[in-house]
Amino acid sequence: MERKIAWEKYSQEEMDKVFTFAEDYRQFLSHGKTERECVKLAVAEAKAHGYEDLNDVIAAGKTLKAGDKVYSVCMGKTLAMFQIGEEPLENGMNIVGAHIDSPRIDLKQNPLYEDNDMAMFDTHYYGGIKKYQWVALPLALYGVVAKKDGTTVDIAIGDDHGDPVFGISDLLPHLAREQMAKTAAKIIEGEDLNLLIGSIPVKGEEKEAVKKNILAILKEKYDIEEDDFISAELEVVPAGAARDYGFDRSMIMGYGHDDRVCAYPSYKAMFELESVKRTAVCLLVDKEEIGSVGATGMTSFYFENTVAEVINACGDYSDIKVRRALNNSRMLSSDVSAGFDPNYPSVMEKNNSAFLGKGLTFNKYTGSGGKSGSNDANAEYVALVRKIMDDADVTWQTAELGKVDVGGGGTIAYLMAKYGMNVIDSGVPVLSMHAPWEIISKADLYEALKGYIAFLNA
Repeated sequence: MERKIAWEKYSQEEMDKVFTFAEDYRQFLSHGKTERECVKLAVAEAKAHGYEDLNDVIAAGKTLKAGDKVYSVCMGKTLAMFQIGEEPLENGMNIVGAHIDSPRIDLKQNPLYEDNDMAMFDTHYYGGIKKYQWVALPLALYGVVAKKDGTTVDIAIGDDHGDPVFGISDLLPHLAREQMAKTAAKIIEGEDLNLLIGSIPVKGEEKEAVKKNILAILKEKYDIEEDDFISAELEVVPAGAARDYGFDRSMIMGYGHDDRVCAYPSYKAMFELESVKRTAVCLLVDKEEIGSVGATGMTSFYFENTVAEVINACGDYSDIKVRRALNNSRMLSSDVSAGFDPNYPSVMEKNNSAFLGKGLTFNKYTGSGGKSGSNDANAEYVALVRKIMDDADVTWQTAELGKVDVGGGGTIAYLMAKYGMNVIDSGVPVLSMHAPWEIISKADLYEALKGYIAFLNA
């Protein structure tokens, strides 16, 4: 079924809304380079829109009622937002859920070393990257350093005007004959993704003089000792702001569209709600790119525990009501789709591909090969979602992640479906997915916002 291009339906007034929302998102993407930064930005906006910290509500013994808005943060990297509905929570929630981690390069626990008068950071990449794409780029460093005295030091170097940047050097083509004969997977090895960070030695030092100079700078500027790296979480990401893309500025190129292009309209949609019948929820989680593991990933009990706390704060707790609330919920697993790329048509099947500019994309199933690892949404639920989108004049499309035997991927959908709730993947098509710089359409971003608002209100 041929889907229309969203741009064709916009009046000038709505076109202005598309570009205004896209500019706000571009700013968010430029500043939200890590999951921690995304949570900080979202929480600040949530507070400004009347959301209370669930921990404060619990501590005060406050009873939640319809219309109340609360949020909960897990370890600074996962966020859940609730607007209490008129119906009891056991009737189910309407949930939009995205992930806010993105492929990147992390520092190892003992990263700092010197090699031939150059100071280096040793790294371990995170998520599915093409390693060769990360060399010869300006890179920034973000994260936290936790010290033994209980204090933490925030690190953000490479994006402010005047900041230095870092990088991973590449081999000059004049000497790369053997390198160029390797497969793409082997051109750059994981252990070769070493970050160059300095080259001035401490005068008079005979051993590791450059490393000692870097340590002196870190001590002076951040009060960090070498041992503090052991309890640090430091992420290497592309330096620079997201940019408008194309002569017509119809697209955005930036780092981390996967999956912040879905996370942003997901939480912004919460601020557009008035009263809701079913409790509306936005869930932004960590660790999806490495299997949704750990305390801040979707495999943890964080969300289930938080729902239990919310029901308890509503004054009518029981274990069976928690189970019913989860089982009776509906969810849009807000994750990106692979956009059809004219440069690589052979891996896509056009009748079941997502196209930039044709709106919010629904993936009934993801997985790989024979739908391995997918959620595969129920037909009746797909029909309900179709009606919600059409009634709200949302431009939408359906897709698979490439041809059947070419590849595949997964989302958090199957992990939420384990509760018995209806879940379907929905998100924005992306070009150059998992590259340091990805591309999305502003129209698709705007249609995602409209779609998420409609769903939360349903």
